[in-house]
Amino acid sequence: MAIEKMNEFGKISVSNDAIAMLAGGVITESYGVVGMASQQVFKDGLVELLKGENFSKGVIVRNGEEGYELDVYIIVSYNVKISEVVLEVQKKAKYMLEKSLEQKINAINVFVQGIKVMK
Repeated sequence: MAIEKMNEFGKISVSNDAIAMLAGGVITESYGVVGMASQQVFKDGLVELLKGENFSKGVIVRNGEEGYELDVYIIVSYNVKISEVVLEVQKKAKYMLEKSLEQKINAINVFVQGIKVMK
């Protein structure tokens, strides 16, 4: 379900894919995040690292009773404290989405799909 607003000029509609792309862009800029991961893990347990145009595959947007909820799938860098990275992702994404969309974000659930060693 998309966000819809009315103003004196007409109707504004923001799709869930646009929300997912915005969230993915903000999340990949967070410290310790290597990139977005696909929601589905391959049968061998491997994860797909998504490029910029496919961020919506790594974010699920749901409209709950109290606000929007996001499920985010990420890959983190090796040798970082995962709990701190996840907390930073949640804070940064919540702030940016609420500021940009003027909608309440109830929850941001972060799923770490893998760890990547950076050279």
